[in-house]
Amino acid sequence: MSVISRGFRGRGRPDANLPPGQYLTRDFPVLSAGPTPRVDPDRWTFTLTTESGERREWSWDEFRALPSETFTVDLHCVTKWSKLGTTWEGVPVEALLDEVDTAADFALAHSYGGYTTNVPVEDLVDGKAWVAYRYDGEELDPEHGGPARLLIPHLYLWKSAKWVNGIRLTDEDEPGFWESVGYHNYGDPWREQRYWGD
Repeated sequence: MSVISRGFRGRGRPDANLPPGQYLTRDFPVLSAGPTPRVDPDRWTFTLTTESGERREWSWDEFRALPSETFTVDLHCVTKWSKLGTTWEGVPVEALLDEVDTAADFALAHSYGGYTTNVPVEDLVDGKAWVAYRYDGEELDPEHGGPARLLIPHLYLWKSAKWVNGIRLTDEDEPGFWESVGYHNYGDPWREQRYWGD
């Protein structure tokens, strides 16, 4: 006599690389809050502004001349999909902060199209964040944030602003687009910080 009902297989073990509540996808879903901006790299600029108003600006060619890295990371979207082992190329954010006089604790990323998202500065340095311009060996498609996007893979993907064109360093934390309408201010997928109160 069987103790387990026929056809019952249980849940199985969740993938150890998946945060709680996430499912694995092999494709790369496209989710955006508005229309996809089409930014010509010849007109693209990236501006870093400190809390005192000091500005540094790079054209596309100047930006691409900065030291870059190829890196492989897992991505976790607040809509519960995860994509593992994605390979990117980009400039580490700490290279943009090199020789910048700042004591700011926070940053607000800005994008073409008006999108913003906030993040503590400590989450942008020490190999935690990049401004990425290549995905899987190819130039980054506009649908995935090209020509360049912020990539902070240890946080939910809405923190990795598509079509990024600048970072403003701040003394005070300022909620960005999604954070202002109910998404969690930090967004740690391992703690399921999806919405206010999580």
